[in-house]
Amino acid sequence: MKQLPQIHDRSSRLARFLGRNWARVTYARHIEPTWLEINELPITIPDLPAAFAGMRIAHLSDLHDGHQLPRDYLPRTMDQVMDLQPDLIALTGDFIHKGYHHVEQIARTVGRLSAPLGVFAVLGNHDFSVRNALGVRRYPKLHRAIADALAANGVTVLRNETHPLLRDGQRIDLCGLDDLWSRECFPDRAFAGLSDRTPRIVMAHNPQTIHLVEHDRMDLMLSGHTHGGQIDWPGLGRIVLGKQAKRLAAGLYRMGDSRWLYVSKGVGYGFRFRFNVRPEVAILQLTPEQSAHSAADSASLAENRG
Repeated sequence: MKQLPQIHDRSSRLARFLGRNWARVTYARHIEPTWLEINELPITIPDLPAAFAGMRIAHLSDLHDGHQLPRDYLPRTMDQVMDLQPDLIALTGDFIHKGYHHVEQIARTVGRLSAPLGVFAVLGNHDFSVRNALGVRRYPKLHRAIADALAANGVTVLRNETHPLLRDGQRIDLCGLDDLWSRECFPDRAFAGLSDRTPRIVMAHNPQTIHLVEHDRMDLMLSGHTHGGQIDWPGLGRIVLGKQAKRLAAGLYRMGDSRWLYVSKGVGYGFRFRFNVRPEVAILQLTPEQSAHSAADSASLAENRG
């Protein structure tokens, strides 16, 4: 009989544990996957021309259109982006989850977007129907179908190429690279003929692409791919990401003295489950580089957010 209180305590702890985690699972399945957040933060850029000071970039990634998403979710997201009135919209890949079925649909959805300096896109590994670093493609022509559909709906798709952004006679460069796993990622093609004195923004789906441009000018890279892991479970962390991916999982990273990498947590998902990793749209506002002390303060506030 003396053991009964101990048994009761263990049972109570187990019940609380199960109840707490069941509540988390229910929330992660039904609430967070479409609970979009807007993250706004400044990005300091060396040599930023005065005409581009305050420029606002809306960054979206990993839409993953497919049967797993609620039908009104992505159109609602596009409307929210338009309400933010960005100067430029950057879409960093994985427009569809798999196959051809949703290609025209996602192209029409993002075709709702517009911005004074344009709407630009690069392709992700799902757009190339590549699921791992081996580069094997299930649908060899899928990426072309997606690029053509996006272009037909007013989106400029950058495939290892650069689009100069012009304002009041001043210029910065927007470069777009094909996905790292596609084995068609060629920074040298995109950067050919560019001046190192002109600020350069790079769009590349996989954040690991940063290692291919270590010796080139790159002021800001916009990436996605990781979804932030989709799960950041108490005590366990980002359990679906490998060691390398966890290093660049989500948020803003300072890479050296004057290079930034922003990794989006994504808008969509492959499996409907997010916990402590809400989907996001990022609004990045370009500002001229401040003193070294001010820039360090900025980095400490913003780095690894998300």
